[in-house]
Amino acid sequence: MITVFGSINLDLVVALPRLPKAGETVSGPDHQLFAGGKGANQALAARRAGASVKMVGAVGTDAFAALAIGNMEDAGVDLASVRTLDGATGLAFIGIDPDGENQIMVASGANHRVEAKWLGLSLAASRILLLQGEVPFPEIRKAMQLAQDSGAEVIWNLAPVPDDDIKAALATVNTLIVNETEAAEIARKLAIDPGLEAFLDYMVSPARKVVVTLGSKGVVAASHEDRYRIASPKIEAVDTTGAGDAFCGAFAAAADAGTTFERALKAGVAAGTLACTVTGAQSSAPMKAEIERLADQITAADFTAS
Repeated sequence: MITVFGSINLDLVVALPRLPKAGETVSGPDHQLFAGGKGANQALAARRAGASVKMVGAVGTDAFAALAIGNMEDAGVDLASVRTLDGATGLAFIGIDPDGENQIMVASGANHRVEAKWLGLSLAASRILLLQGEVPFPEIRKAMQLAQDSGAEVIWNLAPVPDDDIKAALATVNTLIVNETEAAEIARKLAIDPGLEAFLDYMVSPARKVVVTLGSKGVVAASHEDRYRIASPKIEAVDTTGAGDAFCGAFAAAADAGTTFERALKAGVAAGTLACTVTGAQSSAPMKAEIERLADQITAADFTAS
């Protein structure tokens, strides 16, 4: 089983002719509402990819709460540890251009009051704890320690990168997943070479694997023994929102099922690719059969981080 400790939001999405620059207003013809939040997105993605999933997080007492958890509820994610707190549910405001690129602003709401102690006995039955960066960093650290103490594997999608010192937290991580921009930001924080290959070399250890997602270019990744480069299949992108979360959820589901690291990477790339063909962060998360069909067609290339 996978326990997800993270954010639950409602996404307000506006299709725009182009993304605005600082101080600029750009109008779109309409808007749509989608359940979101990196934690909820990844929980749903992992569930659709075939895993048993428990979500630990919080929503508010407003009208957005039921909408924010509806997709997870329908998919069979265990929501017993999702708490309702006085105040607002987290909201994300997303603009999408015709090429599917996006800009995102987030109001944390109840996510800012999520606590690691809510994990309770969940980790005793979990093989994996999956975390992101949209709940308070001190609680993320506590959750990681609880996972380590219980013997659960920690997969950390370090997004967004916090202002806090992350070096100590990395010691409790079994798989680190970041995108190229986040890898560069982490490299600056740790004063290390910003090159992708150097980043992998620095981050990988006998106990920790590292994955850097590259959008349409796929992923580069490293275990202590091997390096991988896996290209994304060519598709017509409609909306890249949620592609990274689809990757993380499918990767975690494959890892929970006991597959190899390489196969989990292929499952993640397949899910992220398929997610780009549908609008919305959760509505785009593909099902297990779709993921497996596309993953079967993906091959690992010779490693190069350039």
